[in-house]
Amino acid sequence: MDFTSTDTPSSVAQLKWGQQRRLEFIDFRLRWDGHLNRKALTEFFGISTPQASLDLAKYIELAPDNLLYDRGSKMYLASPNFQRVFSSSQSSTYLDQMLANARQETNTLGFVGWQPPTATVPIPGRRVDESVLAKVVNAIRDRQDIFVRYQSISSSTGTGRWLSPHALAHDGFRWHIRAYCHLREGFRDFLVARTLTVEDVRSLTKSADFDTAWSNVVSLILVPHPELSNGARTVVEEDYGMLRGEATVECRQALLFYLLRHLNLLPGSPKIEAHAQQILLKNSAEIYALLE
Repeated sequence: MDFTSTDTPSSVAQLKWGQQRRLEFIDFRLRWDGHLNRKALTEFFGISTPQASLDLAKYIELAPDNLLYDRGSKMYLASPNFQRVFSSSQSSTYLDQMLANARQETNTLGFVGWQPPTATVPIPGRRVDESVLAKVVNAIRDRQDIFVRYQSISSSTGTGRWLSPHALAHDGFRWHIRAYCHLREGFRDFLVARTLTVEDVRSLTKSADFDTAWSNVVSLILVPHPELSNGARTVVEEDYGMLRGEATVECRQALLFYLLRHLNLLPGSPKIEAHAQQILLKNSAEIYALLE
């Protein structure tokens, strides 16, 4: 009963956006808190009690087997046979919201109510100049080149260059500007934190259409490490959701380096024992040929 954006029943598709968000909230709280009352709706969305009652009635119409009313607590409880209605209630969304909370990031649209104690490995912060980032975003939106002063590792003072930016990318730790560099004559990644200033703009001179490494999406085929025992291989297959011993991960060619680095699968990476490495790249020859 997963009503995704491409498989939404007409009774949901015809609703106004506000009510659909409230129905998603009901679904989410039932799935992850296990209970819900009208007060949760009125406090979160600032709506009246009659409107909350209408929303609950609509949800019951959509999924009558998903909730039971407990007169003692005056709450709706998730039934033992609960099946989420909306894709926004899936586990990945729940975990993403808990991660944002653990990192103390603002998340005004998060539906998480009660949550278990949660911790995350701290990542050292990178300085990002708000005015610089705003100018980069504006240039991407308005299809403009920007003249920046960029501080690379080899230059302590920064080097001026024209960039034709077209996207932002996150490598898991840092934000990058994807842009054509007119100094180096090629599409490259530039750390937002090392972009010191944006000093000038002009009409875009190099379109993203020429950035084939960005537009090209490749498939990495992950398999259990062959030196693992049969039992360990089964565990790894379950962990990665593998089918017939393989899991496919799609990635932009331009971001391959970062993904392979995270997985310790870059060419020449230090060899790690099988139980620690766990996975290998089945189509390594094809993928390594695509690395810039």
